[in-house]
Amino acid sequence: MATGARMPRGIDPFNIYYTHAISYLLEGTPTTNAVRLGILPEEQTTLTTFLADWNPLYDKYSDKKRSRTTSIKDQLLILIDDVVSFDQDNHILDRIASSPNVTVDDLVVFNIKRGLLQKSPTTAGSSPITDLVTVTIQPKGGGMLTIKCYSVSGQRPGIFEEADSVQYVYQIGDPVPASPDMPSLIKELSPKGVFTLSLGASNKLKNLYIYFRWFDTRHPKLAGPWSELQIAAIV
Repeated sequence: MATGARMPRGIDPFNIYYTHAISYLLEGTPTTNAVRLGILPEEQTTLTTFLADWNPLYDKYSDKKRSRTTSIKDQLLILIDDVVSFDQDNHILDRIASSPNVTVDDLVVFNIKRGLLQKSPTTAGSSPITDLVTVTIQPKGGGMLTIKCYSVSGQRPGIFEEADSVQYVYQIGDPVPASPDMPSLIKELSPKGVFTLSLGASNKLKNLYIYFRWFDTRHPKLAGPWSELQIAAIV
């Protein structure tokens, strides 16, 4: 569902990206995000059909000892190619990026790098952020976790006043990452201090390893220090 760097091509990162993206498209009342962003009903059907085909194969792929085979891996890679081709033929993500209704949340979910729509401080600082992110992580079931981010002095969750987003890097399952700078970690941004991280039901009973820091999208060099490693069980 993406072109170029928008969508991960690896099987595990793709699973996280695509399951979250489809879940997000179905959210929204009374108008779903798919309708708001101009996704046609038949396109939505095709996108969810891809996911229905993907899920049982990924479950088998996740069981390394009993059911992961070369054939299962090849079928998943073919599905990734099919999703990419569908996006290229129908310009799904290009249309989302150019939609008059697009929001920062949309751009984050679909990994669309289109300008700097995120809010920015009225006066750009010249010194790096020094405030640490403190978090609470609450597993919700189905591979989803609610994350609330606080500044050191904040009583309520939200984005620190000198930042416009929170950046986080994470890994699912062992081994424990040695630092937030490891290139294997998945890196994402949230413009909100409270958000849901959807990791997929297939990752139940695994550990989530995650770091956070305050981030300024206009001035990345002013990003705050990384938090201590946070560990949460996926249920």
